[in-house]
Amino acid sequence: MGVVTEVPALGGRLACFTLVLLILLTANALCQQEQVPAASSNKNIQPEDRHNAEKLYLNLRSVGLDPAKVYRIREASLDHDQIHITLEDGTIAFTEDVDQRVTGAFFEGEGEILIVPPDQAERASMSLFTGAAVLEEKFGSAYFRFNDDTYSDLQPSLRPAEEAKGFAATWNSVAHNLAEWDALRLFMTFSQYLPITPGDKTETQPPGHPADRFLHARLQGMSQGAFDVYYDSTATEQIAVAQQKAVEGINYYNVWTSFPTRSRLESTASSEEYTDDLAIRSYRIQAEVKPPTTMQTHAELQVDVIRGGSRSVLFELSRFLKVDEVKMDGRSLGLIQNQALEGTQLARRGNDILTVVFPQPLRAGQKFELSFSYSGDVLSEAGGGLLYVGARGTWYPNRGLAAASFDMQFRYPAGWTLLATGKRTTPETPATDAQTALLHEQASHWVTERPIPVAGFNLGRYEKATARADGATVETYATAGVERNFPKRTEQVVLPPAPTLTPGRSQTVVVTQPPPSPARNAQAVADSAARALDFYVHKFGPFPYETLQLTQMPGPLSQGWPGLIFLSSFAFLTKEEKPGMHLDAADTVLSEQITAHETAHQWWGDLVFWRGYRDQWISEGLANYCSMMLLESENPAAFKIVMQKYREALLQKNKQGAMLKDAGPATLGVRLSSSEFPDGYDAISYGRGTWLFHMLRHMLNDARPNAKGAPSQSDTEPFILALRRLRERYAGRPVTTREMLQVFAEDLPPSLRYEGRKSLDWFYESWVNGTALPRIELQGVKLAAKGNSLAVSGTVLQKNAPKDLVTSVPLYGVWSANRRVFLGRVFADGPENPFRITAPLGVKRIVADPEETILSSPR
Repeated sequence: MGVVTEVPALGGRLACFTLVLLILLTANALCQQEQVPAASSNKNIQPEDRHNAEKLYLNLRSVGLDPAKVYRIREASLDHDQIHITLEDGTIAFTEDVDQRVTGAFFEGEGEILIVPPDQAERASMSLFTGAAVLEEKFGSAYFRFNDDTYSDLQPSLRPAEEAKGFAATWNSVAHNLAEWDALRLFMTFSQYLPITPGDKTETQPPGHPADRFLHARLQGMSQGAFDVYYDSTATEQIAVAQQKAVEGINYYNVWTSFPTRSRLESTASSEEYTDDLAIRSYRIQAEVKPPTTMQTHAELQVDVIRGGSRSVLFELSRFLKVDEVKMDGRSLGLIQNQALEGTQLARRGNDILTVVFPQPLRAGQKFELSFSYSGDVLSEAGGGLLYVGARGTWYPNRGLAAASFDMQFRYPAGWTLLATGKRTTPETPATDAQTALLHEQASHWVTERPIPVAGFNLGRYEKATARADGATVETYATAGVERNFPKRTEQVVLPPAPTLTPGRSQTVVVTQPPPSPARNAQAVADSAARALDFYVHKFGPFPYETLQLTQMPGPLSQGWPGLIFLSSFAFLTKEEKPGMHLDAADTVLSEQITAHETAHQWWGDLVFWRGYRDQWISEGLANYCSMMLLESENPAAFKIVMQKYREALLQKNKQGAMLKDAGPATLGVRLSSSEFPDGYDAISYGRGTWLFHMLRHMLNDARPNAKGAPSQSDTEPFILALRRLRERYAGRPVTTREMLQVFAEDLPPSLRYEGRKSLDWFYESWVNGTALPRIELQGVKLAAKGNSLAVSGTVLQKNAPKDLVTSVPLYGVWSANRRVFLGRVFADGPENPFRITAPLGVKRIVADPEETILSSPR
């Protein structure tokens, strides 16, 4: 992708606590914990001591090895479902007690770990990073952190050790440095048992909720180097293996594998049925914005407790904002603001974790108000009258994608224009002159028209343009200039010969062109967004809001929020201004699709959003494909150029010779961007995701009665009708990949029912949760007259593909003059697939997928 076509890796949306095991926290571990044995009670903590929570956290963060707990250990094991760790022979030192609990250990000697990922996608991911589908690794040392009975369970395998103090001293600094990794996760467990007000009772765990059991092993492998293994019983995916790796100065946290335990998969508590312990019903935010960098904010959250028992609750907030105080119904609460670990996805988003500690366990059905007061230099000034909230951080305490109502009041200097999600209830106070603008302040008030998953705002010295769309007003806000670091446009100019007494020679010089003016092009952007909005309204139903606002944002990335779009300055370039950006034909087309892509997110990502990181591709792939449908309706040739570009990108190789398609399936989400494939997320979620919806669309359309196999722009085509059902059913709610495919399968015709089942499970397993990019060919095709038609037989070949790949292949008959007729679809479910089909008389030959509706290798 060219720089101007990029959209943020998180699609402009703050991901819900995705891949929580990467940051050693989980959105699901907020939660109920099992009762601690009496021997582990916190007798020395007094209820009136408001610093006990912080003291507990700091002790967990800094704990070292205990010289009195060093032993020889032989033939011991640590088994947690599919994790099998063996300590064959060596020395082990346990950590000092934290409130009478042993929470860790350091081992040196001979050990081995065995983990077998449960499915093909996870085994392929493991193989990408380790060279083997199964992790079977010997290690020479290990640091363990746990919250359960590991210390007592290992007692039978322990023997006295000589020079115990020396061993503890040697490894104490290592253990001390590693302790901070798991401090907050352990705090979530042990904060449950801080003293509570006399008379209060802790709720028992609800039926089926897993006991809180956590293990983190940092192993020094003999061949793989240092890597991390996690088991967290309270997470959606209980098992994960990952490794930090730095490449060209960038830190990555490569997730080798992550998956639920077998018992969790078999239980009713699946990831698709997960319900958060808390529901934030509404936000009331008062913010004072002080350009160029500072913001002071007070946020009030109305909270409902869905599942009781928690003492600590996690929130996500930009690391540039410092929380001064948190209150519950006016009462101050304990607070820990923990910086995200380098290399994790949370750190890349520029956010940290807030832990709020309550005085008593929360009760199911309880309702209360939670207020946060915080401030900091979260804004960045880019020049040209442009500001933005820095580092993609979230500017209010957030717990992920969940619909809530927002009431937001902003105060800011006169002379600036502020746009926010929701409907403006009060006009901005205009400044009368430049001097007044410097001395006075203005305010605006925004209230959301419906619950939304995220809220945002933007601030700039804008000029406004307006357009009308079906049922909505489109407003575009842009500045007269661009950011300071906007790329300079250069152009080669041939100068005529200088006037001299002798014939001169022309010269070619490089001339720097003046920067473009986005405000000059604001009307064209507004018209483009209105055209896209009209197209989508007719396809998917009414626009969810009264007004769509588009504001200029510095940098190459664009972001979509409900009713508000941040458009990169690059999106305001005219066709005449783009040649200097050195874009190829496909990138030029894509640069013109940014507005349409972000507008599509108003339906797919803002109105209907994703459940977890494995479903995030839906938002990006579907929004992008909708913009491609608009492009196809206006310029079919350009549509084919872009689709070919996406396919070619998947075939590109990294330095190790692996194709980008092998970064993983779309269901790996943010895991796709790794040290092996830094651009993996964009290539798969956008490129492959777009192709997946293209395949679905043509499969459903081809299966219609009397289908001709040609692309359809009808608003009643099966694909569009399925999207309308998806919108109606999941408006204001998250959707999973399987739930989405179930919607598409509701009217599945017999010709698309693999093995007679009215299901798209085959499409999920082979294409959504796979990486296939096969080469489709026909072999041994025979045509024989049979009455008034032709009996056609032959074999469909799937080359360079998994042996169990299932594909619905469209077949066409070719008449003279290269005219084609659609014959029907056949299933291929292996390398060689015999078929029989009927063709009209006059057909000369048979071709497979000539319209290129399958993501396959070019012939």
